Amino acid sequence: MLTIKQITEQKDEIIRKLARKHFDATEVLNQVIAVNDKRKSAQNQLDANLAKLNQISKSIGMLMKEGKKEEAETARLQVAGMKDANKLLEEEMKVAEAEIVRLLCTVPNIPSDEVPDGKTAEDNVVEKEGGVMPTLCEGALPHWDLAKKYDLIDFDLGVKITGAGFPVYKGKGAILQRALINFFLDEARKAGYVEVMPPTVVNAASGYGTGQLPDKEGQMYHCELDDLYLIPTAEVPVTNIYRDVILDQKQLPIKNCAYTQCFRREAGSYGKDVRGLNRLHEFSKIEIVRIDTPEHSKESHKEMLAHVESLVQKLELPYRILRLCGGDMSFTASLCFDFEVFSVAQQRWLEVSSVSNFESYQANRLKCRYRDDNKKIQLCHTLNGSALALPRIVAALLENNQTPEGIRIPKVLVPYTGFDLID
Repeated sequence: MLTIKQITEQKDEIIRKLARKHFDATEVLNQVIAVNDKRKSAQNQLDANLAKLNQISKSIGMLMKEGKKEEAETARLQVAGMKDANKLLEEEMKVAEAEIVRLLCTVPNIPSDEVPDGKTAEDNVVEKEGGVMPTLCEGALPHWDLAKKYDLIDFDLGVKITGAGFPVYKGKGAILQRALINFFLDEARKAGYVEVMPPTVVNAASGYGTGQLPDKEGQMYHCELDDLYLIPTAEVPVTNIYRDVILDQKQLPIKNCAYTQCFRREAGSYGKDVRGLNRLHEFSKIEIVRIDTPEHSKESHKEMLAHVESLVQKLELPYRILRLCGGDMSFTASLCFDFEVFSVAQQRWLEVSSVSNFESYQANRLKCRYRDDNKKIQLCHTLNGSALALPRIVAALLENNQTPEGIRIPKVLVPYTGFDLID
């Protein structure tokens, strides 16, 4: 979330920039400033009372030594009254601080100056395209028909066991999943990321820390009895490793990767665009996370983009990189790029990764800080990206590599699958 310092010093600029996310921040920022003024007034009164209280408390002993018992008793009563008043001031400050946090949670992150204007996905800017569009044989099938033909994925069995959006991978379909997971993790390790195996359920504090709560609770599976949430992405548990932590500048940038199952309710999703693997409630994903200094986070973002691009290139998939416009960017991101691969059988682009720089927005919620070379405590910058999400990668691989003989496996995956053709 934004800091009070940002809001008090840059209110007009923040209002102007958040308008690019189509969010009018005028009223809420004015409310934050007004509540903070009340909090500061209470703090000032409390500080003055404590100083006076300390002075009076010292005088009681002197009065007793001088035999001035009545004056000492009067001072004691004054101290008791001031302590009651201080409790009220402390409660007033506590209420104000909670209200400030509540208000700040409704304000999205400030978009970077590099974010293009726009309202919807149609306004995103294509930064780069790569790869070769394959020419498919006559009678090419979408991945859901290929999955049935070669007995790779059973969507109906998933419905029986759990419900729609929970497929069962079988035989070479399951092996392909595991191959991709191991390939992505190996590539992340080669790029210097330290692997973490985190829990796939988190508490509310973790969801709040990365911004899923209170913004996206409707998209998360909630275990109400224990008040725990199934993770929508490994970003949540991995970034929360650094919640309430003060790092040393020499430790940065921290680079972690994690494979997890991810769970998203995707409420209201239906129709042809979510058929098969296009949108699931449970799916596998490898996430890369960085904790960095403000001075180096832009460079980290570029390195993460290059890493994800290398993955789609090695998988021989046609792809494009989109710079998201203000209206299509997430609540918490300052700058975000999406990777899409082209599904030739479906004749559509499929999003497979978002790589975001959150700057200090998440770090302020997490209280993720570092001690710089001058021993000053500062907020870190946090970044993350999918490297990669499996379902749509699998969909594109199956569809784009189908031949009359079977489905060709990209060369880079053959050492992981143990076969080069699904037939």
